[in-house]
Amino acid sequence: MSFNIALSGVAAAQRDLDTTANNIANVNTVGFKESRAEFGDVFAASLLGGGRTKVGDGVLTQDVAQQFSQGSLQFTNTALDLAITGTGFFVTVPDVTSQDFSYTRAGQFKLNEANQVVNSNGDNLLGFPVNDDGTSSSIALSTAEPVRIPDSSGQPQSTDEVSLRMNLPAGATPLDIDNFDPDNPDTFNASTSITVYDSLGDSHVQTFYFIKDIAAASATPSSNEWLVASAVDDVMIDYRNGDGTVPVAGAANLVGAGSGVTGVTGLVGVAAARLVFSDSGDFESVQGADGLPVQLFGNTGVNIPSTVEMGDTIITNGANISQSLATNFNLDTTGGNTNEPTQFASAFEVTSLEQDGLPVGRLTGIDIGPDGLVRATFSNGTSEAISRIALARFANEQGLTQVGNASWKESILSGESLAGEATTGTFGTINSSALEQSNVNLTTELIDMIIAQRNFQANSRALEINNQLNQTILGIR
Repeated sequence: MSFNIALSGVAAAQRDLDTTANNIANVNTVGFKESRAEFGDVFAASLLGGGRTKVGDGVLTQDVAQQFSQGSLQFTNTALDLAITGTGFFVTVPDVTSQDFSYTRAGQFKLNEANQVVNSNGDNLLGFPVNDDGTSSSIALSTAEPVRIPDSSGQPQSTDEVSLRMNLPAGATPLDIDNFDPDNPDTFNASTSITVYDSLGDSHVQTFYFIKDIAAASATPSSNEWLVASAVDDVMIDYRNGDGTVPVAGAANLVGAGSGVTGVTGLVGVAAARLVFSDSGDFESVQGADGLPVQLFGNTGVNIPSTVEMGDTIITNGANISQSLATNFNLDTTGGNTNEPTQFASAFEVTSLEQDGLPVGRLTGIDIGPDGLVRATFSNGTSEAISRIALARFANEQGLTQVGNASWKESILSGESLAGEATTGTFGTINSSALEQSNVNLTTELIDMIIAQRNFQANSRALEINNQLNQTILGIR
């Protein structure tokens, strides 16, 4: 019997050594969780046996239990290096159509040939689908999808409105608007340009021309009125309706080459907007060519006018030819805006010139937040919520089945996986550009190895003593 007891001790010490050696071997494995060999004594006695004098039958390895304590973080320069601080596992599948979930804490992710986020084993990282505002549309592993970083362009956005503020020089020489020629700088006092975009993201240049009206100045010397003419890609915009009337509901059309407007000298056939200033240089109103107010935009913003169509004279690439452009001199809706057109005794100065269109954008970066939201940024200044990284947790983490590559599978002992978002409930946070290191303490493992070695030696010595006793007994004559 003593042989068996000592042999079980040798086997237990060997299992302890194996466990410790495996921990040490994986000290640099990202996401690895150390194991601990757990033992129990063996005792067997019959109902009427001598329980008080029974010695025991050795030792038995009950479990090699995983220890899911937090590992330290190592920070990197790669956005797709991910680490979880707190509870939770990343969820991966071997291919995009599979439901064979694996769970891991190893966050060494990268892009494959299809721009999908995968780990070193080629398994796809799963994420929850998201709405445009970044909220998850579903939180269930059954609806989770492999995270894919788009390689396509950011969506373009056509320009609907140009916001313009400037100072017009009070001392400018009034000019005859009938002599206006966009190609002759002597026929207008100032000009400025901005790039606008059609529905396909193609760029066009819109130019504004400012002319101090000599007719108004002659009639009223104290008059401070300016005419504003505009052109897109050198095609003049008519601020009148197609029938020649002043727009009363913001309806206006682009006058193309067939109208006889493009390339002519003066504003014949082209109705310009009129800006009126007070004798203190403050902006008072914007009017149509015959003095009627141009339609207001929103509450107090002013447009010239809100539906000027680009037309097929400018749009030749298949984009929306009905695209409209609005010029807004005042975006303020509270009545207290100080940044509006002025006419002071200083040089011409554009204080604000913006438009709301966007060109085609190219992917420039990926940002992953603590809540797992994956957002792509594009060169046109836009960003797009792509996915939210799925996390899973278990009632009994130590019941998970190891499958290698620092991954586990669900088992009966672990219970079913519970999916959720990072930073919610008991789930931890996700750290981008960081990796969770192995939680192995090398110093502790080396000490455990020494102890296991001594246990092995002691049990081996017990076997040796038992052998000597047997030889002594067999040698008795």
